Amino acid sequence: MSKAIFVDTTTCTACRGCQIACKQWHGLPAEQTTNRGTFENPADLSFNTYKIVRMREEVIDGKLNWLFFPEQCRHCLEPPCRDIAQDESSIFRDERTGAVIFTANSKSLNAQEITEACPYNIPRAGEDGTLAKCDLCNDRVENGLLPACVQTCPTGAMSFGDLEEMRDKAKKRLEVVKQKYPKAMLLDADDVSVIYLVAYEPKYYHEFAVASRSTGYDMTRKMALRKMFRPLANIMSSLT
Repeated sequence: MSKAIFVDTTTCTACRGCQIACKQWHGLPAEQTTNRGTFENPADLSFNTYKIVRMREEVIDGKLNWLFFPEQCRHCLEPPCRDIAQDESSIFRDERTGAVIFTANSKSLNAQEITEACPYNIPRAGEDGTLAKCDLCNDRVENGLLPACVQTCPTGAMSFGDLEEMRDKAKKRLEVVKQKYPKAMLLDADDVSVIYLVAYEPKYYHEFAVASRSTGYDMTRKMALRKMFRPLANIMSSLT
């Protein structure tokens, strides 16, 4: 059965242990950054950074809130990146773990198309065009271990298990959180393998906290159709 991660942002302290654990397990280098007046560091995801804890200071209902959002690939159940690539040797979904995997063959893809197809703006390309992102620590999961980020979380903000188990846990936790935060919600819980619980509207956490349908799934279908008919268009153009 597919696996899932449940992220309860209301118990995240932004320790960034998950961020460091991800780097350590995947052997990813640190990035040179500059002081931007925020504890959030680095500034964004990259070819060498699969996970980043977003930090936002927001005044909501007259009260200052410091909001944390450990961002990573959501491992969509129907991945738009895979659909637009149409190349299982480059992007595929492991049905046993639910992980959406990018391989070295992804450097043959159009990186901009893949990133634009993602409703969460996740994949990043390296200098040679190879795409990279969180792989759900698929190698660890296949060997019965927790993803590195989940393993290292000191507050239990992240949980890992079977997809249905995590959905049930998320729904039960939501009912508890709503007692304090009436506007709390789960983000795209029916579509992804990384389910977030937030206390406030998604817009306060990050631009792509929830799926951008206009630039994600809808665009993917249009792009997929375009790719489907591209060979026919090439044949027609060669005949004229």
